[in-house]
Amino acid sequence: MTSTQSIPKGANAPIAATSFDVVMAWHRGPDADICVLLLGADGKVRSDEDFVFYNQPGHPSGAASYTGKSTAGTVRDTVRIDLAQVPAGVERLVVGASVDGGTFGQLAGLGLTMTGAGNGGTDLVFEVPDATTETAFLLGELYHRNGAWKVRAVGQGYDSGLAGFATEFGVDVGAPEAPADTQPPVSKPLSKSDKLIKMEKEVAKVSPALLSMTKTAAVSLRKRGLSEHTAQVGLVVDVSGSMKRDFWKYQLLVERVLALGLRFDDNGQIDVWLFDGQTIHAEPVTLANYATYIQDAAIRYQNEIWGGTRYGQAMRQIREYYFGSSEVRRTPLSAPVPAYVMFVTDGGTWGDVPETVEQVRSSSYEPLFWQFMAIGSKVDSAKPQKFKNRRRPTGRRREFELLEGLDDLDNRHVDNADFFAVQDPGSLKDEKLYELLMTEYPGWLNQAPARGLLPISA
Repeated sequence: MTSTQSIPKGANAPIAATSFDVVMAWHRGPDADICVLLLGADGKVRSDEDFVFYNQPGHPSGAASYTGKSTAGTVRDTVRIDLAQVPAGVERLVVGASVDGGTFGQLAGLGLTMTGAGNGGTDLVFEVPDATTETAFLLGELYHRNGAWKVRAVGQGYDSGLAGFATEFGVDVGAPEAPADTQPPVSKPLSKSDKLIKMEKEVAKVSPALLSMTKTAAVSLRKRGLSEHTAQVGLVVDVSGSMKRDFWKYQLLVERVLALGLRFDDNGQIDVWLFDGQTIHAEPVTLANYATYIQDAAIRYQNEIWGGTRYGQAMRQIREYYFGSSEVRRTPLSAPVPAYVMFVTDGGTWGDVPETVEQVRSSSYEPLFWQFMAIGSKVDSAKPQKFKNRRRPTGRRREFELLEGLDDLDNRHVDNADFFAVQDPGSLKDEKLYELLMTEYPGWLNQAPARGLLPISA
């Protein structure tokens, strides 16, 4: 069992390890984010690159990197420190934090742990006391003294949020306002990065939990080089009779797909289609309606759903909406941004298999990627399944062989589909679900420009 050493506020302790994780953890409350600033002798950053946080996750030297957040049970937000990589001229590493949509006084059990950093691999622990109305905190600092590294537990709060906290250490968080007697500058379009920051501020006002999902999605996207990727996002939901019992399982999925969509799509919403034997182009999911979307949809469309299952006619509508046609296509169609469409069902389609196959094959000539996902009681394991090269029960094979076939369909311009199955998407941690959703899409994106589907610079 790992031993721990508690560090009281204001006290210090020697650091024995060269590299270790610094973890900020709390039990409940609004969302918060850890950050690290590398400071010179003047107590300031040398440039904005010395500010490491979720939107700038890695320092060029490798001395500090943001590695992500776990929201299962106790929330744990982590940065990785490598003291061997600290650049010359950096004398201190400040560990700070900011809170979204609340104050630090609302975080229960807030503490900072440096895992295995003490003598003999001891965890160095600082339990943050006396937090009240602060929106930013200087939790601790690592400093070099007499040839050795030490950590000091600081626990100093700020009411100025992340921007005010970062500014105090020399980070440029934005251009100053023009004097009142000067001509206002011409407004410039927001960059993708600025749009994401603006989005996070808006989400923080609505739901810290949803904000946490967007940041978990961001970590998964960052691993694949998609931090600032733009795409249209669609969700196609099976409302056939066999899904009626499991329909409630869609709610958490809706929230997670919205979190992904907020990072991809500048319009702040995801397009939604409900299908059984027919297809309904439903209201989009937005920040204003997401919290009860599935419950509201069940009531609004109760007289129009719970029929049969036909994939092809639903796919027709999606292609017509995004690209103006659902006809057979055998020449590439280019568009400025792709469409990423999650297609969620509980099993097989009946009567339109050839139509379904043709829709996937034709859409391979369009910038459209299908992420097929089977959920519900017909899935025979709570763990995500892909089934490839494995024997399955006969009944499950009948249900999912078409979806697997679409994943491996031949004679396509480019592989534009992926498939997995899970009983209940709510049983998966956020990070696991986003990993599954991004298994094959990045590879498709890499091929799409060369195949004439997206601009070469996309």
